[in-house]
Amino acid sequence: MADTGDTAPTGRDYRDTVFLPETPFPMRGGLPKKEPEILEAWGDLYARLRAERQSQNAPLYVLHDGPPYANGDIHIGHALNKTLKDFVVRSRFLLGYDVDYVPGWDCHGLPIEWKIEEQFRAKGRRKDEVSKAEFRAACRTYAEGWIDVQRDQFKRLGVTADWANRYATMDYGTEAAIVAEFHRFKNSGQLYRGSKPVMWSPVERTALAEAEIEYHDHVSPTIWVKFPVTGATDDHDDDLLAFRHATPAIVIWTTTPWTIPANRAISYGPEIAYGVYEVTAMEEGLEFEPWAKPGDRLILADKLAEEVFKAAKIASTTRLGDINPSGLECAHPLAALDPGYGYAVPLLAGDHVTDDAGTGFVHTAPGHGADDYDVWKAHGHKEVPDTVDADGAYYPHVPLFAGLKVLETEGKKDKIGKFGAANKVVTEKLIEAGNLLARGRMEHSYPHSWRSKAPIIFRNTPQWFIRMDHPLKSGETLRDTALAAIDATTFHPAAGKNRIRSMVADRPDWLISRQRAWGTPLAMFVDKHTGQPLHDDAVDARILAAIQAGGADAWFETPDADFLGVHDPDQYEKVTDILDVWFDSGCTHAFTLEPRTPEHGYQGDRPSHWPADLYLEGSDQHRGWFQSNLLEGCGTRGRAPYKAVLTHGFTQDEQGKKMSKSLGNTTDPATVIKESGADILRLWVALVDYAEDQRIGKRILQTTVEAYRKLRNTVRYLLGALDGFDEAERLPLDQMPPLERFILHRLWQLDGQVRQAYDTYDFQDVVRPVIEFCSGDLSALYFDVRKDSLYCDRPDAIRRRAARTVMHEVFLRLTAWLAPLTPFTMEEAWTTRYPDAGTNCARIIPDTPAEWQNDAEAARWDKVWTVLETVNEALEAARRDKVIGGALDAWPTVTLPAELMTAFDGLDAAEVFRTSGAELSVGGDTVTARIDTADHPKCARSWRRVPDVGSDPDYPDLSARDADAVRWLDARKG
Repeated sequence: MADTGDTAPTGRDYRDTVFLPETPFPMRGGLPKKEPEILEAWGDLYARLRAERQSQNAPLYVLHDGPPYANGDIHIGHALNKTLKDFVVRSRFLLGYDVDYVPGWDCHGLPIEWKIEEQFRAKGRRKDEVSKAEFRAACRTYAEGWIDVQRDQFKRLGVTADWANRYATMDYGTEAAIVAEFHRFKNSGQLYRGSKPVMWSPVERTALAEAEIEYHDHVSPTIWVKFPVTGATDDHDDDLLAFRHATPAIVIWTTTPWTIPANRAISYGPEIAYGVYEVTAMEEGLEFEPWAKPGDRLILADKLAEEVFKAAKIASTTRLGDINPSGLECAHPLAALDPGYGYAVPLLAGDHVTDDAGTGFVHTAPGHGADDYDVWKAHGHKEVPDTVDADGAYYPHVPLFAGLKVLETEGKKDKIGKFGAANKVVTEKLIEAGNLLARGRMEHSYPHSWRSKAPIIFRNTPQWFIRMDHPLKSGETLRDTALAAIDATTFHPAAGKNRIRSMVADRPDWLISRQRAWGTPLAMFVDKHTGQPLHDDAVDARILAAIQAGGADAWFETPDADFLGVHDPDQYEKVTDILDVWFDSGCTHAFTLEPRTPEHGYQGDRPSHWPADLYLEGSDQHRGWFQSNLLEGCGTRGRAPYKAVLTHGFTQDEQGKKMSKSLGNTTDPATVIKESGADILRLWVALVDYAEDQRIGKRILQTTVEAYRKLRNTVRYLLGALDGFDEAERLPLDQMPPLERFILHRLWQLDGQVRQAYDTYDFQDVVRPVIEFCSGDLSALYFDVRKDSLYCDRPDAIRRRAARTVMHEVFLRLTAWLAPLTPFTMEEAWTTRYPDAGTNCARIIPDTPAEWQNDAEAARWDKVWTVLETVNEALEAARRDKVIGGALDAWPTVTLPAELMTAFDGLDAAEVFRTSGAELSVGGDTVTARIDTADHPKCARSWRRVPDVGSDPDYPDLSARDADAVRWLDARKG
């Protein structure tokens, strides 16, 4: 076949008669420069798309945006999340929906507070020297700035959304809406104040919920402590407990020595076998004197006794007999040092006690552990001691340890968040009291605040909770209602249902109060005498009106009397705690999906879009945003605010390691966009299995670039091949050659796959089959086979018209199918061909005629591929051996089984093989190919070596086909 570098050896130069593809669409994308131009041309694309779909009375589809936190540049996790959401939005527009997608931001909380505290400290001002109003204003300004930054970064990524009406949890109308949701819980009786141990961050001086906790490896001190037995009921063996020889001691093991001053009981397992052991000998040759002595009597779980003896360096013991711990009482191990510990320590049965590790007994400090609290309360004890204050220090009333720090919250920066002296000092006091049996160290998983990364402690403190097991108006509890809502929700992937279900089934009451400044307040009054919240619709209305007008600041700055009306301010306490940020974001459905007005920050009235069709976030949100929205919706409206939930994994580096700035293995989306373009990043998202953790790095991105080039080059070839195509050239289906029928069948097949994949959010199942179609069916077969016809057939030839008609249909579908994934490139391709047809983004997938389905042609071309693979291998070998220069120099002889021979009925085998000729014959059970040279003259235009070269006297150096084409062209030039 001719190209621009060859001319006929004699006579005319036919290069200008070859129909080579022409297009201004460049081979190199130049995306970093081109994409901003496309963004500018789009303008408010979202508003245009919605207006067009609404004019078509399109069905509504609602994606509710989980709000990112407004405190820094977006990272690769943001890029993954927002790109997936944009895939959903754009694909639903493509499928013909009117899509509601309002982006939002989470603005309250500790990270912003810390940043503002740092800013004030840099100016020489401590937080307690700054008024709450000034501090909150600084937080608001900070968050506003980052909303603007992140919005621009998301837009550059190509995210289309209702940016003009974005929501933010700090907007005045939003804060009022959050308080209104809080009032619903208050007024329904689901809210209560309780004093129980909660996860507490001394560094942040606030309670934390489970969703705000992450676990890190931590090395803790371990101690084995003796609690001397002081009394027992009559059913215990007198020989064991008469104390004539030695006082027996129950041994506990703990990784938190600092909780020993808070001990009030010892828990045991009713099903565990316990024994009394007398020490008879200690290990010899030790570098230190152990704390155990021969004659000591220790009460332990039999299964764990040997491990305890090993830790205590005990060489031998005698088991004196069985013992039932029920009814025993012990002395506190520090009682000998201070009368403040002179109370009895009872043995309490607890189902949480096991003999898997430790001693079989659990030191019980009801103010510092959920199990400890539960077993203490279950045995009728009402008072829970307060031992540690909000700063992580012992209260002044704690004997021996007043003021001592459990966790450091001040001083050198590298010390803040580290464990203080408490563990060491308590251990030393146990040694002094003679009740330390052994000590060690252990690395284990320990809870930390996900914001400060500092360890947390369990600490008893009054907090506000929402009851999980209190009957609602329906008679069901919040837990029951939430579990039923989970069962009614579709999860992608399906395993997400079991994950969130187990979390809700086992979760404690919802802790919603925090002791910070920057957030939405628990705007209510509490009766000082009864401790109960005030229920008065008029008071609630005045509170909401004030916050609507002045934001949450109005709650803190307005005199109580202005809210209380007829109620005596002296009788009521104003609650100044703020709501857990998860409650804030758990209410987003209420002020985003339900009707919004200008008071909510919306331009015009917006009808209810509740519940959402989809929520889409990372899998960590099963315990975060998905769950807080679930509980809020179920507690106030009786169902989840979503119909379906989609989760994605987390992005790691190329070695599968967590990304960290300190490790230098992060991938910055801004850098990728600057160097390669947003479509490359988007294509990476489309190619990964987002449901699992995915990897990214330079090598992976280079693979993505190569996949992008295949798509771009395919579209570019189509644009060039279709230059000048119009409807008059279109060929009807009944005149299509077999190869065109096959490609149309593949389009029909792919169309169904693409629609199904978009419908189920399987974006990988869109892009991978499309890339395979471009690489295999198009590039390796169709384009290669039809190149000769496109370049050399006369324009009105049936074969060429068929090819251009099919390529037109391919172009229409490729640019539609890929529009949600690589919108910039598909927009560039579409406007290159149709500069006046409007944006590609507004298109709906073209209907694909059912008559394109052709299973017979699909079966035929499966067989043809089998033969073609063998012929291609033989041609390649002939090229390597320099038997031929190219395929057009070849005239293969192919022997094949009869069932494969039938596949070539109606086909030109030479055309399929891209050779000048071919001979086929039936024989054998396998395909064989012998490559002979084509022993005919070479056409000066198409380079085919065929018998009819020179058959036309007017064009002696051309084949008959090429002579006809040139004559046709010459006649139109003349």
